[in-house]
Amino acid sequence: MKETKGEFKFPVVHAKNIKVIVGLLIVLLVLLVFGTLRDTDTLITHEEANALYTKDKIQKVIIDGSYIRLITSDENYKIYKDAINKTAFFTKYPVEVHEENSYVYDISFLLILLAGFMLLFRFMKQNRLEQLKHIKSANKSSDEPRNESIQALTSTVTFEDVAGIKDVKEELEEIIDFLKEPQKYRDFDIRLPKGVLLIGPPGVGKTLIAKAVAGEANVPFFYQSGASFVHIYVGMGVKRVSELFKKAKQMAPSIIFIDEIDAVGKSRGGSRNDEREATLNQLLTEMDGFEDSSGVIVIAATNKVEMLDEALLRAGRFDRRIHISLPDLEDRRETLVLYLTKKPNNVNIDKIALLTVGFNSAALDTLTNEAAIYAMRAGRTIVETSDFEAVKEKVLLGKRKILSFTEEEREMQAIYQGAKAVIATWVDIAFDKIGIVNTQLLTQEHEILSRNQLLSRIKMYLAGSLATKIHYGEQFTNGASDIAQAKEVIRKVVHDYMMNDNFIVTPKQEDELLQKSVSEVSTLLKTLDKAHKEISEHLLTHENITSEECREILRKIF
Repeated sequence: MKETKGEFKFPVVHAKNIKVIVGLLIVLLVLLVFGTLRDTDTLITHEEANALYTKDKIQKVIIDGSYIRLITSDENYKIYKDAINKTAFFTKYPVEVHEENSYVYDISFLLILLAGFMLLFRFMKQNRLEQLKHIKSANKSSDEPRNESIQALTSTVTFEDVAGIKDVKEELEEIIDFLKEPQKYRDFDIRLPKGVLLIGPPGVGKTLIAKAVAGEANVPFFYQSGASFVHIYVGMGVKRVSELFKKAKQMAPSIIFIDEIDAVGKSRGGSRNDEREATLNQLLTEMDGFEDSSGVIVIAATNKVEMLDEALLRAGRFDRRIHISLPDLEDRRETLVLYLTKKPNNVNIDKIALLTVGFNSAALDTLTNEAAIYAMRAGRTIVETSDFEAVKEKVLLGKRKILSFTEEEREMQAIYQGAKAVIATWVDIAFDKIGIVNTQLLTQEHEILSRNQLLSRIKMYLAGSLATKIHYGEQFTNGASDIAQAKEVIRKVVHDYMMNDNFIVTPKQEDELLQKSVSEVSTLLKTLDKAHKEISEHLLTHENITSEECREILRKIF
């Protein structure tokens, strides 16, 4: 049972303390008996003493301090000496005088009693000190950092266990080959990236992909969460990072996987945390310290790449970034096939893939498992399509609306994202692919941007909302994020970059630039209407369209 704060607990009594208690109780008992038996004479009155005198029962008289004791053959009595006629008693009976020494007994009794209390107090104090020592020891053992040894794992996961990541697999193939045959690369003096950063929303399988790389290469796999480096004890995070890299080098070729690296790799500055910054510095030092051909690859995962310190992202550290997006239609088909492989089923995979727009791999796994449970509870031995439909809302509970598109919403999103794709292609904004639920723009490597480049980006952000307004004659909430980004770029153009005539900023310039952009995009959408429709149809069928596919459509029409 755990001890809760404020809970009373009886003190722990040791064997040696039991002996002290027993001895103390015996002494107290003896004192009580002594006090009780020390004076057993019956106290009598003047009349009772005269009656004994008259009946001549008294054998002798003893003077004992303030009492006169009357000794008879049957019993002994006492009476205050001033309460009787002493002359008569002393004349008739033999008299003995006892010295006044009762105070000796009283002092002895008091001293013994005092000694007993002192022993009791000492025992209680000793017991309390032992109890505090025990509590302190327990707290120390529970609070002090555990010196857990870092152990390598053997991954049994391969790419066959991960579906819907064809593009990611291609990016990682050369890393796997390097881990399998490092000498081949060393002979050609080929340097592979020390760090690979997997970027994507939660649940898309970043950890599973890292394990698959280790499994494919058949190398030791060191897994650490970014949070495990963050300690309240000074120096523990630094020590853990150092031990991790030391073990990985000893067992090279190997993979270090750091999940949620943003927990330790946040941008320095702002709210200062010296221990976290020291840990981050040690991580940077370790990545700089090992050779390119050491055979150690560091893979990290994050869904907050914007929070990472710039030093982590520079060349020579995490200089290769792999974006993992939500699975598109084809990816979801492959993932569902994988998850249903060992489950007896009669499922229309294409239908379920269409129903699960925006589902990540984890959500598809949960959906498949819940459907199987539903079928089993219904007493069936085969999972049906209806089982998926029955549990879909249960899996979606608590998720954003974007993950539960109806057919009408899918069409609306296809028009919205199709407009962004056609405008982005027309105004030369580089993008990897645009899908029904996401937009993957290519990272700008250059820092100097022209006013036209910024205006083109504004137009792309506005295109979706204007297209749905033209098509449906109404505005919708799905454009809130893009409109906010368009306004932010406009603000920077006007205020931060001062891209105005004579570099003069006026209050109306933002509104004027927005109105001009809206007008130009509306005109462009009418001009590109045929291409827009074809791209939207492509999105409805495939859920994703690449930059090259958009150019091909535009080339056919114009």
